[in-house]
Order: sequence, then structure tokens, then C-alpha cells
Amino acid sequence: MLTRRGEGLTRRDFMKIAGSTVAMFGLSQALTPKLARALEKAAKGRPKVVWLHFASDTGCTESLIKTDNPSTADLVLDILSIDYHESIMAAAGHQADEVLRNAVAGKDYVCIVEGGIPTVPGHGMISGREMLDIAKEVCGNAAAVLAVGSCAVDGGVPAAKPNPSRILGVDEALNMKGKVINLPCCPVNPEWLIGTVVYFLTTGKAPELDAKGRPVMFYGRKIHDNCPRRTHFDAGHFVEAFGSKEEALGYCLYKVGCKGPEAWSECPKTRWNSKESWCIEIGSPCVGCSENNWTDQFAPFYGTLANVALPYGDLTADKIGIGIAIATGAAIAGHAIGKATKGGKPKQDTD
Repeated sequence: MLTRRGEGLTRRDFMKIAGSTVAMFGLSQALTPKLARALEKAAKGRPKVVWLHFASDTGCTESLIKTDNPSTADLVLDILSIDYHESIMAAAGHQADEVLRNAVAGKDYVCIVEGGIPTVPGHGMISGREMLDIAKEVCGNAAAVLAVGSCAVDGGVPAAKPNPSRILGVDEALNMKGKVINLPCCPVNPEWLIGTVVYFLTTGKAPELDAKGRPVMFYGRKIHDNCPRRTHFDAGHFVEAFGSKEEALGYCLYKVGCKGPEAWSECPKTRWNSKESWCIEIGSPCVGCSENNWTDQFAPFYGTLANVALPYGDLTADKIGIGIAIATGAAIAGHAIGKATKGGKPKQDTD
């Protein structure tokens, strides 16, 4: 009988985690044993993690603690040594400050940042210190820095206009562009975070990143390209209003604000809550939270994106109804002309 808690993870547990990871990366399952051995070796050293909280709602932590493969208990107790995390650690006050100082002293830790960084003096303080100063010290000495969630990547919701605190993302606030692994979304999908951490632990380097510092394996395709409602988009079937018959039929949500055509992430594939569902599946249009400056760029959230190419020549979604009407009218007219000319003159009205 395999045991777990109290004796750490078994080889079978590491194989299970590795199998899920290679599937997540889209790699061959033949790599599972090799990845399992590498992960087991990395876990023996219990890599240190320092998790910083700045301007956010702690949604990414909530997302993390709902992981199930590996579970949060496995992650915290058996794989990583999360030395500092304000939401889950027992220490508080001066004890917490001491824990952070001891963790940072070794300079052999992974720093995970949740939340944007206020850059106006006095607008973001922890234990009498500026959040910006804490970020400079902790991120500057880390082996790797991960910005998790939209707030840490570019300020997210707290940085929406007018942004009086001048909240910025980690790489911009600290001038670390190209040195930070960005994992946006509000909140980040826990599988993407775990997958990135596992990749770093087993290879010692960051996964392939795009121009915005995001792992290509999780942000390499548009939501629109994998959306289960894509066939309705291609057919010109749109929800015009919430609560309508078209909504009940699962038509495309583009006209009621879906930003899927301009949002890059694997939400349709990974999904949320143990792969149970995701925003569009429950009837909500995508708000584009995987993209920089999404709170301002994509506002209003129920407004239609302009100039999105449709499979009807150079038409846009706003013109599609007119285009279909013209095409249908032309077809009807053509059919009438053809019928009238077929076989000679049309029959005369005998009435």
C-alpha cells in the first residue's frame, strides 16, 4: 500500500504529476519517466519559494490552492518549500519580516509576485516599507521571477485609469523586461503556474516565451481559435442580447463583447475548477484578461470589438447581417430570373 502524507510523494505520485505535465506541454508521453526522475531529484532539495503580495485581491492565491494535480498539500509540503507567503503562513508581524529576511538571504529561491506595484511613495506599504523597495530587494536576488495574474504582469484592475498610485507590473516597475516570466489572466490558471514551476525545476530554465514574456505553451493560441462556439461565428450566428433564444442555443458571443479574437491563452483547453468549465462555457463573453492593459483596452466589457475579420470577404461582424441580406436577396433574384427564362417565355397569367 502506497503511503503519502508523512512519507512524502512516492515514485508513482511523481509519475502522475509528470504525465499531467507532458500532456499540458503537448509533449510525447515517452518523456514522462525522464521528467518524473528530474522532478523527484528537484523536489529532494525542496526548492525555496518566496511569494510576494502587492496590489491585488489575492485571487491568484485562491486559484493556486484549488489545484488538484499536484494538490496544494503536495506542492507546499512535498515539492516546494514556500518559505514566505502572507496568506498561508503562520507567522505575522515581526516574525513574518524575519522569515522574509532569512528566505532572501540565501539568494537561491524562486520569487513569485502577485499584484501590481504602486510607484507613488506612500501608496503601497507593508510593515512600514514601500512595496516597490521590497520588490527590488526580493526580485533582484531571486533565481527566477514569476509574475502571476494580470495585476503582477501589467497592473491589472488596480492600474485601470486614472491609476493615481501609478501601479505597474513587475517587469516595468523594476526595469526587468526579458527577465520575468509573465503568467497573466485574472486570476492565473493554476495549471499554468504549476506547469511553469515544474518546467523550471526540471530544466533549470524558463520555457519558451513570447514577446510579452508569456510561456508560449500556455499563451500561444488565440481563445477564438479553440472556442467551442467558433462554428457559430463562422456561420454568422451571434447572440444579440443576453437572455435571448440565440444565447440559449450557444451562439457566438462576439456581438455582446467577447474579446476572444484578440486574447491569447489556453483557457478553452485547460479550463478551470479541475477542468470543469470556463468563462465562455458558462455564457460569459471573454473579457481578454490575458492581454496587457485589458481593463482599459477592452472597455466596455460588453462592447463589440471593431474590425474583426469574418469568413465573409472583407466584412466585419457589424456588416455581416447586411452582407447576408444582400447575398440572400441576390440569390432569390437570380433564382427568379432563372426560373422565368428557363424553357422560353414565362407562362402568361390566365386570370
